Amino acid sequence: MATNEPEHETRDAEEAGANEDEDTGAQVAPIVRLEEVAVTTGEEDEDAVLDLKSKLYRFDKEANQWKERGAGTVKLLKHKDTGKIRLVMRQSKTLKICANHFVKPGMAVQEHVGNEKSCVWHARDFADGELKDELFCIRFASIENCKLFMQKFNEVAESEAEKEESKDASETAGLLEKLTVEETKTEEKVKTEEKKKSEPEKADEEKKTEEAAPST
Repeated sequence: MATNEPEHETRDAEEAGANEDEDTGAQVAPIVRLEEVAVTTGEEDEDAVLDLKSKLYRFDKEANQWKERGAGTVKLLKHKDTGKIRLVMRQSKTLKICANHFVKPGMAVQEHVGNEKSCVWHARDFADGELKDELFCIRFASIENCKLFMQKFNEVAESEAEKEESKDASETAGLLEKLTVEETKTEEKVKTEEKKKSEPEKADEEKKTEEAAPST
């Protein structure tokens, strides 16, 4: 004779399981409490004067070929206090630094031969944690962006050169002024010493004159 007891047990188990999955409305606090962490990029004291999407390459001298450095955003950042401007580029996903160097006097960016969307320049770069002489090539999505980058970069380099010349001129003027003051002081000192020497001589002459004068 067949029995339905296993079926009843299975049904009871399913109902029990369903009841366990029901939302009881209880709130469970997380075991570990995560706090927000402020992420610093080192760009907090700088303002972006240029911000463009691009792809960067560096020339590998040993392999004698261009190698991709990364795709992301290239920026020209001006420091709020010093006014110095540096070029920084980070990869879009990892934010890894592809290029990091100051724009200095004498630097210039030129259009890459045969490609109006690309340009090249030399720099002493610090992206790898040490200064390296690099030849960079950067490519943009449009000719307009490439021209804008070249224009801004060269303007900054020329401005830095003018600042350098002005600084040199000021230092030269200051040095000349210092030398003039020192020369004046030296002349005054010589005159004072000559005056001191001449006073005893003058007194001796007057004394001799008095002794030589006939008595009446």
